[in-house]
Amino acid sequence: MPLKKYDKILVINSGSSSLKFTLFSMTTKTVLAKGLVERIGGPNANLVYQRDGESKMTQGISAENHGKALAMACKMLVDPKNGVLKSLKEVNAIGHRVLHGGEDFSDPVVVTEDVKEVIKKCADLGPLHNPVNLEGIVACETVFTNVPNVAVFDTAFHQTMPKYAYMYALPQKYYDEYHIRKYGFHGTSHKFVAYATAEFLKKPLEELNLIICHLGNGSSIAAIRKGKVLDTSMGLTPLPGLIMGTRCGDIDPAIIFFLARKGLSVDEIDNVLNKQSGLMGINGIDSGDMRDTINAAQQGKAAAQNAIDMFGHRTALYIGGYFTLVGGADAVIFTGGIGENSAPARKAIISRLEALGCKLDEVKNQEVCGTAGVISTDSSKLPAIVIPTNEELMIASETFQLLATTLKK
Repeated sequence: MPLKKYDKILVINSGSSSLKFTLFSMTTKTVLAKGLVERIGGPNANLVYQRDGESKMTQGISAENHGKALAMACKMLVDPKNGVLKSLKEVNAIGHRVLHGGEDFSDPVVVTEDVKEVIKKCADLGPLHNPVNLEGIVACETVFTNVPNVAVFDTAFHQTMPKYAYMYALPQKYYDEYHIRKYGFHGTSHKFVAYATAEFLKKPLEELNLIICHLGNGSSIAAIRKGKVLDTSMGLTPLPGLIMGTRCGDIDPAIIFFLARKGLSVDEIDNVLNKQSGLMGINGIDSGDMRDTINAAQQGKAAAQNAIDMFGHRTALYIGGYFTLVGGADAVIFTGGIGENSAPARKAIISRLEALGCKLDEVKNQEVCGTAGVISTDSSKLPAIVIPTNEELMIASETFQLLATTLKK
């Protein structure tokens, strides 16, 4: 049976109130169409849709839940005028981004009832994402009967971390009873970028030591030693590590008790740390967007400049530590919305890395935006490289590879 059987793969990324979809042709590894249903469950739901090489279309829709959102997306994919499919039967497989796989999954898996139970079980660890990820899977099972669904876990790539890296210095019983440990996130992005970097450098991934900086509204760093994750900055949840758009990153944990004694509830503290902190909390402009922060700094707002300096300082701190842990890196990689596009943010980081042998090339840094390229000087011992990520293509590729391997058996 030909592997072409799994040519058209639909990638689904279900958020709390959104559903992203991308349809790939794996023969050419191209996007046929992609879109987003946003504000699911609200009165002003929206469908954004785009065929490859064409302009985006936006229309108001009714989408009470993720099932209805998927139905509207599918309707657009087979629309006689704007669609790319004659029938939904042309979809050969569906790949799902699932946030948390706990310790159960280190690779993608075909979804079964047992897999769905594990996704449910991990909802304690990913309460905002796992339930809606599962809802997206169930919706697809209803619409696409007899089409394989594959779960690709955001935590899976980080499962190579050794115990001394993922354990917290808490009483052992909390790990034994509640599985409290570092899991890490953005794993699909880190994996894609690791392989793309190996291709860029023309070296086998298993021979490379890399520090990958996925910088966006959510940000994380992964230390890659000989192609495998040694450590990563996010933990049990996506909250710790770097300064992010609205998340605080690393703080003294006693701050939580201090705020509780000042009268804040657990939910209020959770909201402060996850939704009111990060760039938004410190830049003085009530925005978590790095672009707004940079604009404010350029207008002379001291709080915004301090936010950029804090962001650069914290990121450089992690890079330096990970450089030591991997035994010296072959390159430091920038990816994600900020990493790929923000020259000022990259400058704030790289200007602090000269002790590692990494020096910014100001011209290259301005020129490289959204494309792969080196932004350090030719004489730098530690190259700084921009590598665009593509999580959706990674999910589609892993779905294809898993099913093709199963097919061969």
